[in-house]
Amino acid sequence: MSGNHILEVQNVTVSFDGFRVLDRLNFTMNYGELRFLIGPNGAGKTTLLDIITGKTKAHSGKVIFDGHLDLLHCAEHEVVRRGIGRKFQTPSVFPSLSVFENLETALGFKTATLRLTAPLKRDQREKIMDTLEHIGLAARAQTRAGTLSHGEKQWLEIGMLLVQDPKLLLLDEPVAGMTRRERDRTGELLQDIARNRSVLVVEHDMVFVRQFGSIITVLHMGKLLCEAPVEKVQNDPNVIQVYLGRSHKPAKVAV
Repeated sequence: MSGNHILEVQNVTVSFDGFRVLDRLNFTMNYGELRFLIGPNGAGKTTLLDIITGKTKAHSGKVIFDGHLDLLHCAEHEVVRRGIGRKFQTPSVFPSLSVFENLETALGFKTATLRLTAPLKRDQREKIMDTLEHIGLAARAQTRAGTLSHGEKQWLEIGMLLVQDPKLLLLDEPVAGMTRRERDRTGELLQDIARNRSVLVVEHDMVFVRQFGSIITVLHMGKLLCEAPVEKVQNDPNVIQVYLGRSHKPAKVAV
């Protein structure tokens, strides 16, 4: 086991009604890495995130987090407290609360008791303001979250994860529905976040992946098909056949 791996998926198998969604899958990810995960529909991408977060239980294998913890024995709430944050495709913010209040609420998610009425400490307030600066919403701190644009809601939810100090962020299609300017801003944000923590992104937008990706992992039929720099992945004949298409015009392909 490498000391550089924040996540090690070892021979994980998941079956639903006799069909293997993950088939003895092996996957590793390093500390301080931004990794993109792609693959055709049914490849097992969402199931992999479900396994990591405790939403789905594997039939066999191990998922080692931070060098020692086997996540397959952890409940969902325990996974969060251990340092893994997950963002789904649709933003899950509190629309009636302000941007600041959304981050304030998120601060309590890792504690045993959610204390919504407890006054903020000075360091907590500073943490929220630093996070707002990081995600580009400091000027919108008192704005009601429900009035934000789609892109701003996505950034707010990323901020709600960041205030919980995760070691690993799992993001499911974070740029879906965004304008090109918002997607570029999101890519820059993810690269900046990955300076201090690991980020695993499931993404459909291949232009976005090529622009901001370094190492790309491709799943197919529950197995690792290819893992390489983006240029090599684009030219891998197996990837072209099962995912990008024989015409090799991957401007934007459904994953």
